[in-house]
This record gives sequence, structure tokens and C-alpha cells, in this order.
Amino acid sequence: MTDFDCIVFGGGTGNTVASAAAAEGLETALVEKGPLGGLCLNRGCNPSKMLIEHARTLERVRNADQFGIDTSVEDVRFEALVQEVNDELAEIADEKEETKRSEGNLTLFREEARFVDDHTIELADTGETHSGDRIVVAAGSEPAVPNAIDGLEDISYLTSTDALQFEAVPEELVILGGGYIAAELGYYFDTFGSDVTLIEASESLLAREDDDVAEEFTAVAGERHDVHTGYRVSAVAEAGEGITATAESEAGEAIEVTGSEILVALGRKPNTEGIGLDATNVETTDAGFIETDSQLRTNVDGVWAIGDIAENGMFKHSGDYEGEIAIDNVARGKSRQADFTALPHVIFTEPQIGAVGKTEAELDDEGIDYQVGRAEIADTAMARALKLDRGFAKVLADPDSREILGCHIVGHEASMLIHEAAPAMRYGGTVDDLASTLLHAHPALNKVLMKACKDVPDDTH
Repeated sequence: MTDFDCIVFGGGTGNTVASAAAAEGLETALVEKGPLGGLCLNRGCNPSKMLIEHARTLERVRNADQFGIDTSVEDVRFEALVQEVNDELAEIADEKEETKRSEGNLTLFREEARFVDDHTIELADTGETHSGDRIVVAAGSEPAVPNAIDGLEDISYLTSTDALQFEAVPEELVILGGGYIAAELGYYFDTFGSDVTLIEASESLLAREDDDVAEEFTAVAGERHDVHTGYRVSAVAEAGEGITATAESEAGEAIEVTGSEILVALGRKPNTEGIGLDATNVETTDAGFIETDSQLRTNVDGVWAIGDIAENGMFKHSGDYEGEIAIDNVARGKSRQADFTALPHVIFTEPQIGAVGKTEAELDDEGIDYQVGRAEIADTAMARALKLDRGFAKVLADPDSREILGCHIVGHEASMLIHEAAPAMRYGGTVDDLASTLLHAHPALNKVLMKACKDVPDDTH
């Protein structure tokens, strides 16, 4: 057995924690069975957003006639562009590994491992065991594949990981699910020529978003795809050269949809099952996530957890923030508290969706009073320049303090616009601050948020 001061289990965001611990003089082990960089770099946000940008570029070219520009698309090198994206990211992952192997006080184990007790891991290839005084669990998440769908284990299906490496455009793609993964990949494949069908159990797509956002996006998606909301998939089966999915509504109405490929996009689950966590005393939630406190400590002394496996957001940006907390607390002996106030998120479909804070439904459930302000993107000067005819910004505010409780944006570059509201929320800004104190350059698109803030009724005067 080799003893380490610190073992980091997972090479996504965890790789930065391992490097920082080693730089602080701790003998550190980094354990990762796959390429370094984790989900985001290799199987998630990096490849998906790069591929989606290819789709957005194709769509812009096709729509150039709106600006009086005649264009035609001679060819789309789909297989090549998929390969180029994945090859570029693989090269980055390889460079990360090379860098890690050259760092002092750091040992990289590129193989599968399992916990055998609270502070000991066993490597699958060699059977070696290694212990660490400090453990950081950063093993991430994986696509959730439910066992409640009959026949799923008997067919060939795609997950998000497979879809991002798929080098052919499916003629007919049936997507099980209506969340952000389904929305993004549905847009991506549709733009390149797939006939896409979405089947979602909730009454709208993106059901976790604010109701107005979900309603707007469901309408947009309905113009682009065949959308079946309110139906839960119960079975799949091969049908000739395709695959048929059977889904039922709560009222018992059944539909059958056939496609050449099926994509299972029903969320993600933490990687707690495959790492031997049951051999430890680390407590998990009913959903399998590791429970942590505000310092990202587990219930076991000397064991921390960060990233998707800890359920503090399941976003790369929240994972990076948790990595910073872990570096201070694990490597530098501090007691830094994590603060997830005003954690924004973005869905990179077309149109984009950006959100931060509470939805109306959440405020209603919690019995919190609020006022609503809303502005349409089409009513801004920049919308005329960009030929935008839909989308909106919506602000939820406390009636008394006027502090922002939530902000929800659907439309062009919502991924950037939302970052005007997020810092205001985090530091106690009000709708009046955004509407009046902060000067908005004309005719920048973010004036839609200024208009939404001005639209919030003021009952304080």
C-alpha cells in the first residue's frame, strides 16, 4: 500500500484540485479511468456547444436572405466536422494528461478504481491499494437509463455521449425526454437534416424552467419537431429497419413513434454506484448523490465531494466554483463556505434560454409574494437589426425590497444577457438598480432586461 496525503477520485474539475494540492506540497494521487477533463471537456458541454455552433452557423447561412443576401449550401461535411470537434478535444485531454505526469508531488492513475474503505481505494488493473489522509470524491455523473422502459435493454440506442460522437445524420431521430439535453441535441440534429420527434412525460418541454419559458420553448420546438408532451414512454422495440417507441398519457391514450435511431435523454445520475461507495460510511441522498455541508465536507472526516456527484448544481461552472472551495479547504486547510446564491444556468438551443433564481411556480409553492416584469425582445431596436421576432425577458421581484428573486430570458444570446441579472441578485441589487442606475448602451440587446425591470409594478410609492 502506498500512502498519499491526498487522493482525488475523478479527473474532471478534480484535476485542478489535485494539481493545487500537489503544488501545496501534498503527495497527491489523481485517479481517472477516462481522459482528463471529465464530462464537460470530453462528453458534455465542450463538444455539444461546439457542434451546436456548427448548426447555428448553418442556420444563419440558410436564413441570410432575410438580410437581402442570396446564399446556397453546397455541402455539409457532417462526418468530418464531428471528427474534427472530437479530435480537437481529445488532443486537449492528452495535453492535460502529459502536464499532470510532469507535475511534482502528483501521481496519475489512469485506470478504474473502487473504494474499499473510507480512505482507501483499490485499482482495478493491478489490485494495488492506496490510502489518503484527505479524499476528494469528484467522480461526476453519467446518462440516466431507466429500467422501467420495456425492451430498452434489447435495442441499440444512443445516449448523449454517443450522440456527440455520432458521425451520420439520423434520418428519423426519436428523443425520449424533453429536458435541456433533448432540447439541445434535438436542435442540433434537426438543423443538419434529421426528422426529430420529442416525447416528454410533462405537459411541456423544459418543465423545470419557469412556466412562461417552458411554454414559449415548447411552441418553438413544435414548429421545428414533432412534439408529444404528456406522454410517458413505456416500451421500445425494433420495427423493420427502425425502432418504435410506445408512450402513454395519464388518461391511457397511447401513441407509437418510429425512427431510425432513438436517443435516451432522460437526465443524468451520479456515478456513486460504480466506485464502491457502499464500502464506505459516506452518506448519500435517496437519488444517490453524496451529501455535503457548506464546506463541501461529507459526514466522514477528511472526505470531501465536489461536482455532479455532490448535487450542488450539476453545472460545469458550479463544479469549477466547488473546485476553488475544495482547493482552499483541502489543500490549504481553510474553512471556506460555498455560497450558491444566484447560480445561473443556460440552455444552448435556438433560441437560447438563460435563468437565475426562482421560478414563479417555486415562489408560489414557498408562499413568497412577488411582482412580475416582462419585456419582449421584438420591442428593442437591436431586434430590428437582428431580425428577431420572438423571445422575452422576465423578472420576478420582492414587492417591498424590490430585490430580484428570479430572472428568465428566452432569445438571442440569452446566455450572455442573464449575466446582467446574476451578479445583481448575488449582491442584493434591485430591479430599480438595473432599470435606472445601470446605464444601458443603446441599442444593445440587453436593454430588454432594463425594460423588464421597469415593467415591475412599484407598490412601495
